[in-house]
Amino acid sequence: MVPVVEFEAARPQLTAVAFRLLGSVHDAEDAVQTTWIKASTADAADVRNPAAWLTTVLTRVCLDQLRARHRRREEPLLADMIPAEELAADEHYLRRENVSRALLVVLDRLTPPQRVAYVLHDLFDVPFREVARTLDTTSDNAKKHASRARRRIEQTTPAFDTTVDSAVVDAFLAAAAGGDIDRMLALMTDDCVRTADPALIPAGTPSVVTGARPVAEETRLFADRIRAATPMVVAGRQTHVIAPGGHVFAVLDITTRNGLVSRIAIGRAGARTPVSMP
Repeated sequence: MVPVVEFEAARPQLTAVAFRLLGSVHDAEDAVQTTWIKASTADAADVRNPAAWLTTVLTRVCLDQLRARHRRREEPLLADMIPAEELAADEHYLRRENVSRALLVVLDRLTPPQRVAYVLHDLFDVPFREVARTLDTTSDNAKKHASRARRRIEQTTPAFDTTVDSAVVDAFLAAAAGGDIDRMLALMTDDCVRTADPALIPAGTPSVVTGARPVAEETRLFADRIRAATPMVVAGRQTHVIAPGGHVFAVLDITTRNGLVSRIAIGRAGARTPVSMP
């Protein structure tokens, strides 16, 4: 049995690993608790490195969950499918621990072995021999899983789009996140247009809004969503994905004209929308 003091010392790290593997604080905490149950009943007399041993046990618990999801062909849950309390917990943990929002989105697109190999080795420096032991495979295969994950995550950014001024887009989103209407107006064309998928806006809200001030005033109402946006490449185009807690909600596709924002398109992102990090 692993002493309680050793387990509690390892708990923050275990939770960090589980969160990146499962994408949910609730699921991560459950996995950590299951790990403690296993650790408290196992014969761990010969364990020389309790933290490493616990990480292996935890990862196998998470891997079982990932494989079960994969067998059931479960798609990653979109943000609006997750209970508000759980979504808030994920967002709080993501911000507190400074977890990459974009990375969490992409991790959901990996196979279970790819996700485990990448998270353990690339994020937590676990040697490939230990990754291989966890995956019940060879070190070479573990390296291949990590390499495939890395290629998926580190896809080459598409050629620079001269029709979009990234600095203007970033400045506009910063103003929107802070609810600064005057700054937003200074960065918009007078005829700026906002289009949105009706499923993403409150009932009765028009799917098209025209005019800088109406768009800016509406945008200020959704500052919390803007703060959950992260730059990503979607279907080969540079956009911003709104992903509270690392769970995809929508895609912001912003167009500029003469150094000002001229169009904001808010589209629904599917669970399998092709995304990559810029």
